[in-house]
Amino acid sequence: MRLWTPIQDLLDRISAYPPYVVVAELLLIWLVVYGILRFVQGTRAAGALKGMLVVLIIAAVVSRVLGVTEAFQRISYLYERFVALVAVALVVIFQPELRRALVRLGETPFFRSTPSDIAYTVNEIAEASAFLSRARFGGLIVIERSVGLTGLLEGGTVLNSELSARLLQTIFFPGSALHDLAVIVRGRRIHAAGVQLPLADPSDMPDPRFGSRHRAAVGLTKECDALVVVISEETGGMRIAERGRLSAPMDEDQLRDELRARLTRAQKAAAAAAKQAAASAPDPAVGSDGHGATGEVDGQDPNSMAEHHPDAEDESRIARDLPPDEPRSDKEVA
Repeated sequence: MRLWTPIQDLLDRISAYPPYVVVAELLLIWLVVYGILRFVQGTRAAGALKGMLVVLIIAAVVSRVLGVTEAFQRISYLYERFVALVAVALVVIFQPELRRALVRLGETPFFRSTPSDIAYTVNEIAEASAFLSRARFGGLIVIERSVGLTGLLEGGTVLNSELSARLLQTIFFPGSALHDLAVIVRGRRIHAAGVQLPLADPSDMPDPRFGSRHRAAVGLTKECDALVVVISEETGGMRIAERGRLSAPMDEDQLRDELRARLTRAQKAAAAAAKQAAASAPDPAVGSDGHGATGEVDGQDPNSMAEHHPDAEDESRIARDLPPDEPRSDKEVA
């Protein structure tokens, strides 16, 4: 009967609390466990986590049931040391997942681009991807968002060129020096080309027939919030990789709509958060120029002020100084 004493004590302690407190605690614990399992779902850490949970549950039950008797005091002692060892092992085993979780916590929405920038970027990438798909040319286009990709540029070639569909087609044309690796797009510019991306483990891929381009797309998006457009050289299929998951094959219109939706989703959330923060803030004092500190000018929405950002003015001034682009033929592009 002494084996059931800890269980009876636990039930007695639970019955001493109000029912709504017990339900709230169980719900909170369930949400935390569900969030962890959802985060590691589809990764190599999922199997290790399940196995560790089973071991911990068995060890806890054995320690609580047998550890209260005088004959099994050492089991309780070993369990306490085992839990301390598991805490250290968790950090080592789940280091990639913990790093990815911290990166996601520090991510900020894609708020630096205006809707016109997003539309321009999406149209140029979709047009270039459709050309590569029809010609069966492989392509790997990375759209940088809030997490910088500067650490990947060691082996790449920095271009800092204006984004255009023709330039992307030229880069990925077979035989060019940069066509085998990835291109990084930052805003309206092609920041770098010939960039080597980290490869995902073959066990992380939904289909073992996927090649190195798809593995690179999945591997990068597991580590950051970038969007990756990957074009298959064998089938011409166009897919989007995000958060370590590949989409189904798309045509040009589907790719354009999906890119626009994914890039504007975070921007809308940022705009809503900014409006909510402005509404909850106290009324600012009016400055000497007659305008409030919120940045409103004659009733203009603060979000629209992004069009008058100094960086945008510098770009427009540089664009005015440059000569107009001359039309190029398809032969020149090739």
